[in-house]
Amino acid sequence: MYGPRILVKVPASTANLGPGFDTLGMALSLFEWIEMQAADETTITAYGKGMKDIPSDKSNLIYKVAQLVFEEAGVSVPELSISLYCEIPLTRGLGSSASAIVGALVAANALIGSPLSDDKLFQIATKLEGHPDNVGASMFGGIVVSAWDGERADHVRIEPHPSLETLVAIPSFQLSTEKARHALPKTLNMADAVFNVGRSSLLVAALSAGRLDLIRTAMRDRLHQPYRAQLIPGMSSILANASEHGALGAALSGAGPTIITFVDGSSSASSKAELERFLLDTLAAEGIEAETMWLPPYQHGAVWTKLDEHDKTPLMDLIRSEVRA
Repeated sequence: MYGPRILVKVPASTANLGPGFDTLGMALSLFEWIEMQAADETTITAYGKGMKDIPSDKSNLIYKVAQLVFEEAGVSVPELSISLYCEIPLTRGLGSSASAIVGALVAANALIGSPLSDDKLFQIATKLEGHPDNVGASMFGGIVVSAWDGERADHVRIEPHPSLETLVAIPSFQLSTEKARHALPKTLNMADAVFNVGRSSLLVAALSAGRLDLIRTAMRDRLHQPYRAQLIPGMSSILANASEHGALGAALSGAGPTIITFVDGSSSASSKAELERFLLDTLAAEGIEAETMWLPPYQHGAVWTKLDEHDKTPLMDLIRSEVRA
């Protein structure tokens, strides 16, 4: 191996936030770390739950995305040493693929001296992912409002309210984005379209103004959640009743099956415990095992560090103090 070692930390993300289908995303405090260095021969080592089936050759997503950066920049780095650790559950609606794409783009760009702008990386990431919500949140952090016309993505970042917390319930089964999208209708009636435009606009305004009291009504959706409910037993009940158990609002996280609830951080410990019990009990009543996690909104996007090329400290030793227990 030769040249610098680049270490990137990328946050997970939740997308849609209810009505903002393919446009709203928020970074969460759960992470993927990617280490990259030029090498004489490509090696890819993955750590973390569910990562044993990740390709360890040049068919690996991170390797392929890195090569897109090198091609765009007009340089050649055909062989890479890549190590990664991911604590983001795969295919659960928490942006695992988006974090991998963003991490690969940022690492590869840093490896060759950062010739591509953040905006250029965002454009590449959006095209690869097919929508800008998750990649925008993982790249820029905070809450990201974005739009993509198939050619260009634009975004605005919103700072999360300091009292905003999130509790997620992660079912034990996986749900692919493709399957979740197949559940959606090909057309919508005008009333539902207008409903979602209003709710999404209200949610963006509420988040910008810190109006946590409006989140409950602003997170309502008629565009995708009613159709995906059949794939996730218990989801409809949670979305309808979470506010009665201490939540500011609730939504399907991305394509699911994870369900996210927004919580006022100043609420009591007993109120938070009640919400956690409600989520787990509702899913258990449908025969679904799940785990809950408190995941604060993450203020930062992907951050990279340049390590000494002679530093041989293994990835897991470098990040051990940061990995979620």
